[in-house]
Parts: sequence; C-alpha cells; structure tokens
Amino acid sequence: MNRKLKLIWDFRGEDALKTAEHQAIHLKEFALKEKLPFYESNFTQLSEMHCIAYIIVDESHMKIYRDALKPHRGQLAE
Repeated sequence: MNRKLKLIWDFRGEDALKTAEHQAIHLKEFALKEKLPFYESNFTQLSEMHCIAYIIVDESHMKIYRDALKPHRGQLAE
C-alpha cells in the first residue's frame, strides 16, 4: 500500500494567509492539468504570521510533484 505524503509550502508575514490560499489553488490546478492523482489541496493558518499550503499525494507520485513544484518540506500525511 502506498503511503500518503503531504508536500508543504511555508508562507510568513502579513500576507501569508492570502498567499497560502492562492498557492493551494495553483497546486490543485497543476494536478488537474497534468492529470495527476491527489487527495487534497488546501491551506492552514498556523499563526497570525505563518501559513502553509499543501497537497497530499501518494508516495509513488511524490517525485513528479517535488521536481515540478519544489515544496519547502514534506511529511507523512495523517
């Protein structure tokens, strides 16, 4: 069974929430355009000045996403 990985982009500062929200839209658009499977593309506000955008993908597709989109980090999805 494939593990699910969460690819993460960090945004900091006053515009972090708007930037993360916008990035999540682009992540989903990329997956749909390239016809790549994914589980979820979304954003989360961690604090007033730190937000993340993320996409959850199967480990088998991680390298395609990583090489094309250059996430800041990744972790196992819950």
